[in-house]
Amino acid sequence: MSTDVVTVERRIAARPETVFSFFTDRDKWLSWMGKAGEFSFEPGGAYRTNVTGENVAEGRFVEVDPPKRLVFTWGWAEGGMSVPPGSTTVEITLEPVADGTLLRLVHRGLPSLEACAAHKEGWVHYVDRLATLAAGGDPGSDNWM
Repeated sequence: MSTDVVTVERRIAARPETVFSFFTDRDKWLSWMGKAGEFSFEPGGAYRTNVTGENVAEGRFVEVDPPKRLVFTWGWAEGGMSVPPGSTTVEITLEPVADGTLLRLVHRGLPSLEACAAHKEGWVHYVDRLATLAAGGDPGSDNWM
């Protein structure tokens, strides 16, 4: 396994179409990760999102294939770690399973083990929030804000 890759998997009690909508609707995206943002949810479309107040992520959508796959570039325009905007790639795949959806997030191209550890912690935190929302629950306010 490569040292520049983070993988997070989570079973979510919701259909892939429901889970996918949390990656392609501005208000739904911001309900699980971020407090403000602009998104163009199409291949080549840009996004800029204020994730935690001082940390602003930027990138572009590479592939949007509802309801099973989404690929986008990722990096920090402000705050965060030394990961320039668009310098890494996040791939989301959604697989239907008996109890809902298996979400697999693979983040490639991270520059260090430290960056991998920090991004793994972040993705686990935010995927947990997404899973709760997609299943109809309330994750409460984001304690990272």
